[in-house]
Amino acid sequence: MEGDSVTLNTDTQIREDDYIMWKFGAEKALIGKMKKKKQIFAIYDDAPDGRFKDRLKLDDQTGSLTITNTRTEHTGVYKLEISGLKLTSEIFNVSVYARLPVPVIISNSSNCSSSNCSLVCSSVLNVRDVTLSWYKGISVLSSISVCDLSISLSLRLEVEYQDKNTYSCVLNNPISNQTTHLDINTLCHTCAGTTALMIYVCIY
Repeated sequence: MEGDSVTLNTDTQIREDDYIMWKFGAEKALIGKMKKKKQIFAIYDDAPDGRFKDRLKLDDQTGSLTITNTRTEHTGVYKLEISGLKLTSEIFNVSVYARLPVPVIISNSSNCSSSNCSLVCSSVLNVRDVTLSWYKGISVLSSISVCDLSISLSLRLEVEYQDKNTYSCVLNNPISNQTTHLDINTLCHTCAGTTALMIYVCIY
């Protein structure tokens, strides 16, 4: 998640005369190097475009690389190269996800009918790899997924006014989710019902 730290660990025993290099992205920009025997410890946090400024730490014993206060732009491929008795390399694929907003459920009064309540669950997104879904209990009723989006995402649902089932709207990505539970009694009114509309959601 954005704001977390991640450590990319070296799996091999580091020797005094091993030369370690960390590279990032398709351009394999050098972001760190180390050689214990010659006391070489260097971080290049201005490469390739300053996205790592003040965010990189290199362990002077193990050669492990830590990225602090991560952002989505730190997503990508990291390559570790160790030159010693032989040349070895290791690839790390890192994905950093933005923190999800809480979805909002509103009554769609323009579609008011005598028997059904029309609802819309929406969320303003600037994230990637997310799915917005309506649940009835633990069963998925409908969902919509996007890979990369920075607009408002919405999903409709119609229920009967006297429906006693439990409904919830869930926004999730591969590592987290945000859920808003539907309160039918508060959001759903007949066309001739009260004119005052109150929105009440339980957020977990």
